[in-house]
Amino acid sequence: MTDPREIIDQSAMTTMQFLVVGITVLLNAMDGIDVLTISVAAPGILSEWGIDRAQLGIILSMEMVGMAFGSILLGGVADRYGRRNMMLGSLIVMSSGMYFATTANSPAILSLWRVYTGLGIGGMLSTTNAVVAEFSNNRNRAMCIAILTIGYPLGGIFCGEIGKAILLADGSNWRSLFYVGMALSASLIPVVYFLVPESVHWLTRKQPANSLEKINAALQKLGKMAVNALPEVNAETRKKSVLDIFSANLVMITSVVTLAYFFHIITFYYILKWTPTLVVQMGIDASAASGVISWANIGGALGGAAFGLATLRIGLKPLTMAVLVLAAIGVALFGRSEANIESLSMMAALAGFFGNAGVSAMYSIAAYAFPTHVRATGTGFVIGVGRGGAVLSPMIAGYLLNAGTSLANVGLVMAAGSMLGAVALIFLKLQPKNS
Repeated sequence: MTDPREIIDQSAMTTMQFLVVGITVLLNAMDGIDVLTISVAAPGILSEWGIDRAQLGIILSMEMVGMAFGSILLGGVADRYGRRNMMLGSLIVMSSGMYFATTANSPAILSLWRVYTGLGIGGMLSTTNAVVAEFSNNRNRAMCIAILTIGYPLGGIFCGEIGKAILLADGSNWRSLFYVGMALSASLIPVVYFLVPESVHWLTRKQPANSLEKINAALQKLGKMAVNALPEVNAETRKKSVLDIFSANLVMITSVVTLAYFFHIITFYYILKWTPTLVVQMGIDASAASGVISWANIGGALGGAAFGLATLRIGLKPLTMAVLVLAAIGVALFGRSEANIESLSMMAALAGFFGNAGVSAMYSIAAYAFPTHVRATGTGFVIGVGRGGAVLSPMIAGYLLNAGTSLANVGLVMAAGSMLGAVALIFLKLQPKNS
């Protein structure tokens, strides 16, 4: 009897498998577009409502609160009820949340809709990582996960350029950015519905009603041979729970990966959230500031691609630790950049390169560390708690800046997160080929 999971894992990837990976890149790009939309809109929000930087830091953090809860709670839903349904539901929440943000007439209302939107993004993030891991073969899995994370900076680049055009025409027209995000999210609903089948790994383990037919339909859509029967799922396997991420076998992995991601995200989101506002307050106009964040995301896309290629030759754990150390150095150097567009853009690109390479690394580690039955749950928990770092990041930086701390010293404080993430990974045990 051929296990359908082995067909996916051992055979060469087909065009359709790469297409599914490509679709997840677009879905991940929506995360980048959403997060960067509020960052690019921040100077206009600051001006319209007359709030201070500490208050703005709270608004910038609100979708991260939603992401944290969405990742933790909805990853388990994806493991119970399927990857495809979760992706579709997440897109509906994201689209509607972006629309409702345009109706906000106060910081409190905007914050509410940012939390709501974050729920959808959190559910999407925990699910797409599992989808890529389960649609790619063993040989290309780490590279495909790295490709997935390129979507985030690509979305940021798009958002930065669209924001530059919109704000150049009318610096107060920040709501238009959210209309663009709404339209893009909604356009991906039919793409997922018609092109992405349910995960063969998930169907094989859960074996819902008519599972053989569903698995063969998915295999055929992916260009693979059908199977005649399903492997038996024993009673012990059926009893496995999404709470197994806290079992004796997995609790250490869950703790270490979560801490490492949490610390790195504190550093990573400082660049993403505060760069446009800091550049504007250096005396550079908002449209040019949007261009600087585009360079951070160009660097991020290149960093994710470079990391994916490096995984073919270097062990995942040592490569990740090195990338996190370099991300800390990049953010510290950004804090000491000269106040001109060329220097700021170059330093932002450097910080983005290693920052997103670090995110790629942590996603890959999560995919390898957690087994199928808790892959979305484990990834969701790591991302959810880790996004707590994203909640704290703009708040910490906002209070430091409000207290008069120099940009160079703020950069040093915020860079410490990635360094601590590298230290945490010392205690992680992965499979020998990735150690």
